[in-house]
Amino acid sequence: MKRRMIRTAVAAAAVVGTTLALTACTGGSGPAEGEDDGKLTVFAQEGPDGKLADNVFTKTVADKFDITFDWKVTTRDSAAAAEARQVGLASGEYPDAYFLINYIDGFSRSEQLKYGKQGVLIPLEDLIDEYAPNLKKRLEEEPDWKQSMTAPDGHIYSITQWSECYHCSAQEKLWMNSDWLEALGLTQPTTTDELRAVLEAFKNDDPNGNGKADEIPLTTQADHSAVDYLMNAFTYAPLHGGARPAPLVLEDGKAALAAESDKWREGLTYIAGLAADGLLDTAAFTQNGEALRAVGDAAGDPILGSALVLHPYEFVSPNAEDGRDTQYDAVPPLKGPDGTQFATKMSPVNQIGMFALTNKSSEDDRKKAMQIIDYLVTDEGDRLGAMGPEGQAWVEAEPGDKALDPELEPTFKPLAYDEKWNAAWRSMGQYWDSAEYRNAQVVTGDPYTPDGYERRLFDATTPYEPFFPGDDVLFPTEKIWPDDETATELADLQTNITSYVNQAQAEFITGQRDIADDGAWDAYKADLEQLGLPRYLELMQAGYDAIG
Repeated sequence: MKRRMIRTAVAAAAVVGTTLALTACTGGSGPAEGEDDGKLTVFAQEGPDGKLADNVFTKTVADKFDITFDWKVTTRDSAAAAEARQVGLASGEYPDAYFLINYIDGFSRSEQLKYGKQGVLIPLEDLIDEYAPNLKKRLEEEPDWKQSMTAPDGHIYSITQWSECYHCSAQEKLWMNSDWLEALGLTQPTTTDELRAVLEAFKNDDPNGNGKADEIPLTTQADHSAVDYLMNAFTYAPLHGGARPAPLVLEDGKAALAAESDKWREGLTYIAGLAADGLLDTAAFTQNGEALRAVGDAAGDPILGSALVLHPYEFVSPNAEDGRDTQYDAVPPLKGPDGTQFATKMSPVNQIGMFALTNKSSEDDRKKAMQIIDYLVTDEGDRLGAMGPEGQAWVEAEPGDKALDPELEPTFKPLAYDEKWNAAWRSMGQYWDSAEYRNAQVVTGDPYTPDGYERRLFDATTPYEPFFPGDDVLFPTEKIWPDDETATELADLQTNITSYVNQAQAEFITGQRDIADDGAWDAYKADLEQLGLPRYLELMQAGYDAIG
């Protein structure tokens, strides 16, 4: 059964690749290449709290640049969003432009090369020179950003994100309910054994005091990794899961898949043990962000002990009446049985393409879309697009204010944002986030209030930074471009291997496969071989060697 599943996945990928090759030449239905229909058709991922067509920032840029939008939206569920984008490309029913959120779904480098070569995605560098002076300046300020989006053929097919957000550098943190620890007379765990003991107490000792066995000791959502933080006590876990590539590391200067090592198996064994004993909620592998928030915001007494996410407001609403949003603190990286202790590090460069233009766009479409991107990389555009309106989502700094980084001159003060306002593009509008820009924000008040939240996150990251791995371990995926001749092959390999690794590790953890069974582990590794792992590593190594 399993072997048939693998063969089917490979065959399906081949069919999709063939379909793309056939449809890309025609562009499908709709306006012919370069024809102006008076609308900018945009494919985007729309959240549950408001339509992009009614969004305040949408109206701002529509008025500013005289744009009539025609939105083609999908959900913010990673799998559904990826499928919708890929089906549209395969059928030829694709838009003038893509405005995407990179952590949900976007264009991989292999896709950028493939669709660029086919003529579906058009080069952007001349449009940047002509219509985007602010973006051009930013690229000159950060040459690594420009390198990250410049394909081997010299073209830029998609705009990615540059983010030096400090707290984002440690993506997967463990946020634990400190009130529950205090109620049970416990302290934050420092080792994997101590974590298990704490989670057992959360499950069995009624930390919320309601006399019910309703506590969920640990969970997350499918777009985050339930593995990274915990795995780092056994071996380094590169950021993976969701739409991210399979986790690669360097071993003696060579590309290796972390997820097939004996240490990775040891980590999965530990995590599977947590799941088997009801300490890790298995819904973590399937539930979306909305479902996770429902757990954190559950009516009555708090039921969530801890969560593996970037920040607490992902799983609990700010300003909760019972104060539960103030109860969670980050637990520093754990030490494993042999003393291993890592923290997953995210580069400021994100290789996933967020913005792209297709051959269906007219010259006027291209000008206006590039003007939007150029506006979004200005301080004003970023604040309005990613944060929200002045006076509602942020205000200018005042005399006496202090920046997050006290060495910087303060520029703006963020205010709490309610997603139901539907007033900003939020992550879809965030392209430029330098350390100087971000750390010049004013952070006042209690760190456990929305006004002081950024300080809470900044301080929570400090204990993680010393455990970031060195360059001898980090595989610089964000710098790697595939060779033009092998881009399609690499894309298929990466898609199949990434999907299989994510699926298999979830099955090992939830007990669908027995991690203690040598035969099951050997079959997993054999499947990876069949999916082309040796060739995938060969191609990634070639990309690594090419950057010196």
